[in-house]
Amino acid sequence: MLHAGFTGGGNITETHIRAAAAAGLKIAAIYGTNSGKVRTLAQKYGGEAYGDFDRFLSHKPLDLVMLGSPSALHSNEGIAAARAGLHILTEKPIDVTVTRADALIKATRNAGVKLGVFFQDRLKPDILRVKGWIESGKLGRPVLVDAAVKWYRPPEYYSGSKWRGTLALDGGGALMNQGIHTVDLLIYLLGDITRVQSVTKTVLHHIESEDTCVATLEFANGAVGVLHATTAAFPGYPRRLEITGTEGTVRIEQDRITHLDLRDPSALADEVESPDQNASASSPVVSDIRGHQRIIEDFVEAIETGRDPVCSGEEGRRSVAVVEAIYQTSRVRDAVGCG
Repeated sequence: MLHAGFTGGGNITETHIRAAAAAGLKIAAIYGTNSGKVRTLAQKYGGEAYGDFDRFLSHKPLDLVMLGSPSALHSNEGIAAARAGLHILTEKPIDVTVTRADALIKATRNAGVKLGVFFQDRLKPDILRVKGWIESGKLGRPVLVDAAVKWYRPPEYYSGSKWRGTLALDGGGALMNQGIHTVDLLIYLLGDITRVQSVTKTVLHHIESEDTCVATLEFANGAVGVLHATTAAFPGYPRRLEITGTEGTVRIEQDRITHLDLRDPSALADEVESPDQNASASSPVVSDIRGHQRIIEDFVEAIETGRDPVCSGEEGRRSVAVVEAIYQTSRVRDAVGCG
């Protein structure tokens, strides 16, 4: 049994703990700056509560750390954990800049420990089914992609947090925090995104970063796409991803295939499990931990076999690079006026 430590103390940390317990890991230690939250988690799930990060890393026994701290702390915490000989599974994004991501990746390589990122949607059954169709050519050559993350977060989601929506700790807004899951899925399903253009705006919330983004994407395989990401779309709608290839179109809503039109209808899917039950469109609370549990089980297998996890540090870096590029183009604002 592997012994796991957890950082953060908030909602996502509790999600990590619940998923780790379901995956058969021992809850060993929990670190966070809010002592009340950390003690509550330790009392509820076991493990020792820490308010000092160095003491937390020195806890024995401890095999791996799951990072649930604010996004811009992932690299610093992960580097320290790697130097302590601990494997690291971090909440998305891997960090908020490519430079910080690279530093963490290098540190884990030097220490000989595993690094993974919680992009749990990669292992959901219908996502894997669509990935197989694309790779086998059942959809034909991808030509057009439409991705919509039209979610809603109430004002207190930001005002009640010291880090959400801040450039220093969140690294951005609706795109870096919520939309990055979809950026990762687009890369996972369709390959590298090579060129972007975008507009970002803060239309509803009183935050430093954007709550709304629209970006056009060009893929290395020749496909083009549009990405919408917002936390200002009341009351919040299920994430939708539509992929059109030369042999048909598939639509995914809340990680389930809802429409499939193929020239070869024999590829129609059968139900394999109940849909994702998380109300992600309107709430950050994760009630359905199956996706997180799969990522943890995959990560444990990677540790035991020596292979890379399904979302390694290098894989997690790719979505941050795209988000950085989208933010850069939104600042340049090279659009051409009409009329």
